[in-house]
Amino acid sequence: MESFDHIIVGAGTAGCVIASRLIAAGSRRILLLEAGGSDRRFWVRLPIGYGRTFTDPRVNWMFEGEPDAGLAGRRGYVPRGKILGGSGSINAMVYVRGMPHDYDDWRNLGNPGWGFDDVRPYFELAEQRIQRTDISPFAHLLTRAWLESCQRLGLPSSPDFNGPAPAGVGIYRFTTRNGVRESTATRYLRPVQKASNLTLRLRSRVLRILIENRRAVGVSYTHGGRTLDARANKSVVLCAGSINTPQLLQLSGVGPAALLEQHGIPVLADHPAVGSHLQDHLAVSYFFQSTVPTLNNELYPWHGKLRAIARYLVSRSGPLSMSVNQAGGFVRSDASQPRANLQLYFNPMTFTSSPGPHRRLLSPDPFPGFSLSCQGCRPTSRGHLKIRSANPLDAPLIYANSLSTEHDIGEVIAGTRLLREIAATRPLSDYAACEIRPGIGTQSDAERLDDFRQRAGSIFHPVGTCRMGPDPGEAVVDARLRVHGIAGLRITDASVFPTVTSGNTNAPTIMVAEKGAAMMIEDPGA
Repeated sequence: MESFDHIIVGAGTAGCVIASRLIAAGSRRILLLEAGGSDRRFWVRLPIGYGRTFTDPRVNWMFEGEPDAGLAGRRGYVPRGKILGGSGSINAMVYVRGMPHDYDDWRNLGNPGWGFDDVRPYFELAEQRIQRTDISPFAHLLTRAWLESCQRLGLPSSPDFNGPAPAGVGIYRFTTRNGVRESTATRYLRPVQKASNLTLRLRSRVLRILIENRRAVGVSYTHGGRTLDARANKSVVLCAGSINTPQLLQLSGVGPAALLEQHGIPVLADHPAVGSHLQDHLAVSYFFQSTVPTLNNELYPWHGKLRAIARYLVSRSGPLSMSVNQAGGFVRSDASQPRANLQLYFNPMTFTSSPGPHRRLLSPDPFPGFSLSCQGCRPTSRGHLKIRSANPLDAPLIYANSLSTEHDIGEVIAGTRLLREIAATRPLSDYAACEIRPGIGTQSDAERLDDFRQRAGSIFHPVGTCRMGPDPGEAVVDARLRVHGIAGLRITDASVFPTVTSGNTNAPTIMVAEKGAAMMIEDPGA
C-alpha cells in the first residue's frame, strides 16, 4: 500500500487549490485523485464550449434528480464536472463572490471565522490567481438596452459585483484569460503539477474512505483497471463536490444509520446530516423574438458558425470567447426587501427550438431572439440525496424538493413579474417583437407560477449536503472543516456551505478552498 501525508479526493475547483497550497507549504507527499481525465480539450478551453460539455458524459457526471413535485413531477438535471478542474471546467464562468451578508449569516449560524470580513482576504488571495475578464467593451447592443431599461425602472447599477457596492445590475465578469477558459486547474494546479511531492492520478475513482477507530487512514480507489488502497498519514480531504462527497461518506459508513443499515453498510458514524440540507438556485427564462440581429444570427447558420470559429482561432475574440449570459445583477424585488433577493441574467440568444435541460448552446433558434432570466438569491427549500445501493458505481438518488416553502414561491411570482416589467420598458421594449415563452397568455401570478413549475430548472449551484455547523446532529463539519467525530477527515468544497450564497457558487468555492488550505496548514500535525 502506498503511503502519503495527505490524500485529496477530487481535482476540481477546490481540490486543485488545496493541492497547490499544500505543496507551497512544504507538505512532503500528496496524492490527488480525480475520477475524470485531462482538461486539455478544445471544447473545455473554448469559453462557449460549455454548451457541448454540458451534455458530454466524458467530462460530466450528468446526474439526474428524482421526480420533483415542485416542478410538476419533472426530473432535474444536475451536471457536475468529471474532469481536471471539476465543475469549474464546464460552468458558465460567471465570477461573483455573493453578497457580504451571505457570509455574516454563516458566522451567525455558529461558524466563527466565516463572516465577510473574515473571508474577504481569501477572496482577494484567489483573485491574485484567477483572471476575471470584463466584457463591457464587447457587450451586445441589446445587453446595453437591457441595462438602460433596468435603470429606468429604478434598479441600481453596480460597476463591479465583487466591489464595495455589489448590489445592482451590470455586466458580469468571467473567468477567462485572452479568450481562453480559466479554472483552478489552469491557475493553481498547472504551475505545480510536476512537483516531486505531488502524485496526480486521473481516471481514478474513489470507492470509499478507509476508517479505523474513527480516524480516516486512507482511501480505496480504482485506477487502470485495478482497485488500489492508499494510506494517509495526516489527512484525507474530500473535494468531490456537493453530490459526490456525501455519496462517498455514506458508502464509507458515515451517514444516516438507517440508510446505511438498509444497504448493509457498517455504521462507523451515525451522521444524519450527511446528504441533507441540499440547496440550489432555480431559474426560468422568458424568451423574446428580436427586431434586430442577435447572437442567434451569428451562431445558427453553418456559415456563421464557421466565421465565429475562424475569428476565435485567429484572434481569440468574438462570441465564442465569452459566456452567453452577458449581464445581470442582484436586486430587491420591492422596497420592503431588506437585501437583494433576486439574481437576474440577460442573454442575447435563445434556444426555444431545443428546449429542456440537455439543449446545446451552439444550436440557437433560427430567428433573432433574446432572453431574460431570474432566480431567488437565497431559497429556503431543502432537499437531500442518498446512495441508491452499496455499489459505488451507482449514481445517488437526488431529491431537490423544489418550491417547498412559501418564501420561494413568493420570489418566483415577484421575479417573473419583474422580468415582464423590464421587457416592457424602453429601450429594450423597442427591440422586442413578441414574447415567445411563456407568451402573453400567461399573465396572472398563478399562471406564471405554473409556467415556472413547467419550465424552470436548476442553475447548477448545489450546496449544503455536508454543511458546516457546531451541532453534529445538524451539521457534518465544524468551523475548521473537520468532519465531526472522524479524525483526519476534512471536507473543503461547496457541500460545506451552511446556506447557499446569493449568486454563482464557483468563486465562493475557491474561497472556501483557500481558507480551508490555510486552516490545514495552521493546525498542529496537519
